[in-house]
Amino acid sequence: MTEILSYTACRQLSQMFLAVAFFHGSEYILAIAIHGRSNVTLKSLLISKNYLVAMVCSLLEYFLEIVLFPGLKEYWWVSNTGLVMVVIGEIIRKLAIITAGQAFTHLIKVYHEEHHQLVTHGVYRFIRHPGYSGFLIWSVGTQIMLCNPISTVAFAIVVWHFFAERIPYEEYFLKQFFGSDYEEYARRVPSGVPFVK
Repeated sequence: MTEILSYTACRQLSQMFLAVAFFHGSEYILAIAIHGRSNVTLKSLLISKNYLVAMVCSLLEYFLEIVLFPGLKEYWWVSNTGLVMVVIGEIIRKLAIITAGQAFTHLIKVYHEEHHQLVTHGVYRFIRHPGYSGFLIWSVGTQIMLCNPISTVAFAIVVWHFFAERIPYEEYFLKQFFGSDYEEYARRVPSGVPFVK
């Protein structure tokens, strides 16, 4: 049971909690800065029931494995790779938000607003959906950082599936809003989520 209080556990769990707190706190702060306080709700923290269940399951896996298989958590190169993924995913996502400005929202727009412009510069020059790509990298990275093999696979599958459904739905409206400009952009620039055209 002393493994729960070990240096490894303290380091990995503190990195995880800091990564989660920074991710959600910065999402909320950026939403307020870009859209104004009156247009932002607690939903901008991006914490849903499914997300909480996933995080609780990942922590349960972590505690079970550190007690039953403590050596599994000692692969520092794996944990550090996850930490690098968390940082890279965070940077990509925040660049997406800052670059898109008011065009970036947490909810898919189903009607065209006056200020809504097609963003194809900055990080969007290389990835059509950098916010999704960044979140996928970040979320899987959190589990690699914890050396959680089951949650790593589960997060990768669940988050990928979510975006594999969301991207075509969102792009339906983007094609309606921006027509051939968006279709040409989509042909030229990858989605940023593996196996999602």
